[in-house]
Amino acid sequence: MAMASEVVPTGLSLIAVFTWGTSDFLGGYAARRANAFLLTSIAHASGLVLMLVLASATHAQFPSHRSIWWSVVGGTSGGGALAVFYGALAKGRMGLTAPVAAVLGAAIPTIFAMATQGMPGAIHVAGFVIAAVGIWLISRAEDGSGPEGIGLAAISGIGFAGFYLGISQAKDGSALWLAVFSRVGSLIVTGTIVLMQRRFRQITREGILWGMVAGCLDVSGTALFVRATQLGRLDSAVVLTSLYPAVTVLLARLVLYEHFTRWKAVGMFAALVAVPLIASG
Repeated sequence: MAMASEVVPTGLSLIAVFTWGTSDFLGGYAARRANAFLLTSIAHASGLVLMLVLASATHAQFPSHRSIWWSVVGGTSGGGALAVFYGALAKGRMGLTAPVAAVLGAAIPTIFAMATQGMPGAIHVAGFVIAAVGIWLISRAEDGSGPEGIGLAAISGIGFAGFYLGISQAKDGSALWLAVFSRVGSLIVTGTIVLMQRRFRQITREGILWGMVAGCLDVSGTALFVRATQLGRLDSAVVLTSLYPAVTVLLARLVLYEHFTRWKAVGMFAALVAVPLIASG
């Protein structure tokens, strides 16, 4: 049975799974008819505005300069990783890039948390291992990608890990404000890429709308993750929120009728098994 201290951060992490997974589905759908970096910039800008309004309206506690700095650093790392990730996908290396980036992005901050916060219990660790297997199986594509994409996959994973670690160092202040500053960092990276590409019209009105919705969901997931790390262990929050591809895959199956492989089903089952293990004391 999960300890009372783990219930709230676990719940926040699982809600983040649904918001991030839905955001990725909407963003991926919109990206079919839009420039990926332009779409991402619109999403980040929308999320920035949403969190800024919420933080101001609720008079949320403003973070210290140190926390602001770490939030921006985390957002910059995550934005850069996303740029590399999209570049890898554009080269047809999804089968290798997605699972390696997902697992590496979760593994690095998990190891860091174990080193700084102490080793969790054996059941906890078993949950991490099962979750890692689930993340890999859910994220991988059946396209026979070769090992030539390992470099981009590693860079993406390290960048995503940098996001988790940067955000986790922002200890004080409202999660809403920390989400605001993380989006500032992300927008700087993706906005710079858009300016360099000069492809300002490669998106439809529908794409803009879906991008805005995806951005609001994405930044909401970030705020939930921030709060989960403030209330609980970093490794638990990272591993749990890294299960978000399961939601993306399910939505693609239900809405777009995409093929659902047997291995993805196994990955889903592994994710379900991992959650109560990670949530246990």
